[in-house]
Amino acid sequence: MDENPTHSRRAFLRRVGALGAVGLGGCVGRGARAGTAGDGGGRTLTVAILAAGSLQHALESGLTPAVDVPIRVEAHGSATVARMVAAGKRDPDILTVADTALFENPLSPPWYATFTSNAVVLAYNPDTEGGRRVADAGTEQWYEPLTDGAVRLGRTDPDQDPLGYRTLFSLELAARYYDDAPALHETIPARRQIYPETALLSKFETGAIDAAFAYRNMAVERGYDYVDLPDRIDLSNPDHADRYSTVSYTLPSGQEIRGDLISYGSTIRKPSDAARSVFVVHTTGDYLDDSGFLRREGFPRYRGEVPPEVRRATTADARSLREPVSDVTILR
Repeated sequence: MDENPTHSRRAFLRRVGALGAVGLGGCVGRGARAGTAGDGGGRTLTVAILAAGSLQHALESGLTPAVDVPIRVEAHGSATVARMVAAGKRDPDILTVADTALFENPLSPPWYATFTSNAVVLAYNPDTEGGRRVADAGTEQWYEPLTDGAVRLGRTDPDQDPLGYRTLFSLELAARYYDDAPALHETIPARRQIYPETALLSKFETGAIDAAFAYRNMAVERGYDYVDLPDRIDLSNPDHADRYSTVSYTLPSGQEIRGDLISYGSTIRKPSDAARSVFVVHTTGDYLDDSGFLRREGFPRYRGEVPPEVRRATTADARSLREPVSDVTILR
C-alpha cells in the first residue's frame, strides 16, 4: 500500500493524466480485428460482457480502446449479476464478478480465472466540511468523524454487491484493530447511506455525500481523494487472509459469504475467437494497473477445466503480450 495514507486527486491527475486516453497498444487485443476474431466463420461479433459495477469504468475507458472487437458492457453489483445469470435473465459472452465466491454458488461455471484484486478504501470529498474531517482524521482515526455523525457517508448494498458486504467486513475488522473503536459495523451503517455501486462516487459531484467506502480502483480511476485503511482490515493483503476469514455475511438467498482476499473472477460462457481474444486482454491487460486494481504474481489463476487455448493465451509471458497480434490472434 502507499506510505501516504491520503491521496490527492490533483496529484493523481498530474501523475497519470486522463484515464480516457489509456490504451494497450501492442498487446494481444489489438489484433482482434474484423474477420480474424469472430465466430470462426469470418463474421465479427460484438462481445457482451456482464461485469461487476466496479469494473465498468475500466472496461469502457481501458479495455474497449485496447481491442478492435466491438464490446458491449453491462455492469451491476456482482450479487445482482450472479442472480441475473442464474435466473436466465442474461447470458453474456464473458461474465465477470468481484467475488469468486459467487462462482462457487450460485453460478458454478465449469472454469474461471481469478485475475485481479482490490482494496477497500474511504474516499472523501475535500471540498466539503465532512470530507475535510475525514482527511484530517487520517488512517488512524478515520472512523471517529463517521461515528459522531459529522460525515454524510455513502456505501453500497451488501445484498446486491460484494463491496457492500466487504464494507461491513472492514468495519468489523476495524473494531477489533483499533483499541478505542466501538462496534463500527453496528454503529456506522444506516440504510440511508446505500447507493448503487455504479453511481456511488458520482454522489460526490451532486454534493449528496462527503465520503464513501469504495474500492481503491474506483477512487484512483476517477481521481478522488481517499484514505488507505490498514491492510489488516482492507482485504488486500494475503498475509492477513486468516484474519479476514473470521467475519461473514449472509445473503438473502441464505448463502454465507466469509471474508477473504478481494478476488475478481471471469469466465467465457460463449466460446468464440472474438470472446477469447477479448478475454485475454480483459484478464491480463495493463489497463487494470492503470485503473488502480491490484495484481499479484501468478495472475490469472485458474480453477476448473479451463480450455487449453485460453490457458495458453493468458499465461503467455510478458513478451508475447507485446508482440504483434497477428502471431496470436486466432486462439483455436
